Amino acid sequence: MPVEFIGFITNNNASETIVRSGPVLDPPYIETVAKAHELAGFDRALLAFHSTTPDALQVAQHVLTITKSLKVMIAQRPGFTAPTLLARQLATLDQFYGGRVSLHVITGGNAIELRQDGNTLDDKDERYARTDEFLDVVRLEWTSEKPFNYSGKYYNVENGFSQVKPLQKGGIYTFVGGGSDAAVEVAGKHADTFALWGESYAQVRDVTARVRDAAAKHGRPTPRFSLSVRPILADTEEKAWAKAEQILERATALQDQTGYRRPNHATDGAKRLLALADQGTRIDKRLWTEIAKLTGANSNTTALVGTPEQVAEVFADYYDLGVSHFLIRGFDPLVDAIDYGRALIPLTRKLIEARDQQRGIAAE
Repeated sequence: MPVEFIGFITNNNASETIVRSGPVLDPPYIETVAKAHELAGFDRALLAFHSTTPDALQVAQHVLTITKSLKVMIAQRPGFTAPTLLARQLATLDQFYGGRVSLHVITGGNAIELRQDGNTLDDKDERYARTDEFLDVVRLEWTSEKPFNYSGKYYNVENGFSQVKPLQKGGIYTFVGGGSDAAVEVAGKHADTFALWGESYAQVRDVTARVRDAAAKHGRPTPRFSLSVRPILADTEEKAWAKAEQILERATALQDQTGYRRPNHATDGAKRLLALADQGTRIDKRLWTEIAKLTGANSNTTALVGTPEQVAEVFADYYDLGVSHFLIRGFDPLVDAIDYGRALIPLTRKLIEARDQQRGIAAE
C-alpha cells in the first residue's frame, strides 16, 4: 500500500512557539513553504479552514500555480458554501491543475467559532447529518451524466448538473475528519481517507475498526487512514527530548505573553487527546502529549520525539495498523518541513517498502 506524506501550509509564519510578525496573508511566505514542501518530497499539503482566516480555496489555487507536482488538500466546512457550487469550484481547479486537488471535510466541533460564520446549527449530530447530505450532493455533481434531483432535510436540488467534471475519475479524493460517532458514520459512507489526530496505537486500533464497520454498512471498501502528528527530530534521542522540552518552554512563554487561555470547549477528537495526556507525557514508544495538554488539544498537537530513524520506525508501526497517510508539521514550519525531507520522509518510505516486500515474500 503506497504511503503518503502530507504537509501543512499556513498563511503566515506562526505556530504555538512563533508569534506572527508579518501580515495575516503573507504570499511570499506561502510560496516559500509550498516550494519547500515540494522539494522535500511531500505528496500534498493541507490548507486549513477557520471562520476568521483567509480563504483556503484561493490560497490553494495560488499554491497549485507556483508548484508543479505538489497536491493540495483543501479544508472546507459544509454549511458555508452550497454543495453544488463547491463541487464545481473544486472540479474546475482539478481540471486546471492536472488532478492535484483533494477535499478535506471538517464539520466543525466548536459552535462558538461556527457562529462567527453565521452557522447557527449548534447540535453536532445535526451538523454531521448536514455533512452527509452535503457530500451526497457534491458526489452527484461530480459523477452524474444527466441532471439529478436531490431532496433532503438541509439541501434540495432540482435538475442539478455540472458540465465540468473532475479530472480524477469518480470524483475528487475526499478526506473526512472527526472524533465522534457521527463523524465515523459519515466517513464510512463518504471518505476515501479518514483523518485521525496523533493518537496512541490502542486508539488507532479502536477508531479504524469503527470506521471499517461503518464502511461495511454501506457496502464500501475500507477507507484509508491518515495520522496527524508533530515530529520533533534530532541526531540523538537525548537531544530530541531536550528539544521537545525547549518547545514546551517556548509555547508556555508565548501563552503567557499573549494571554492565551485554554478553550473551555473540547471536540471529541480533542477529548481523546486530552484523555491520552492524562495517561502520561510519553505514550507507547515516543508519542509526547505535553503540547496537547498545554493547549487543550485544540488541533493536532501530539508529537513523536526521537531521531529520524526512531520516528520512522513508529510511522511503520502505525502503517502496520492500517495508516497510510502521515500529516506532519513542525513547530518551526518552514525549517522543519525542509528537515523532514532530508531524512524522515525517505527513511520512512524505505522502511515501509521493506516491510511490504517482506510480507510479499511471506505470502508466497
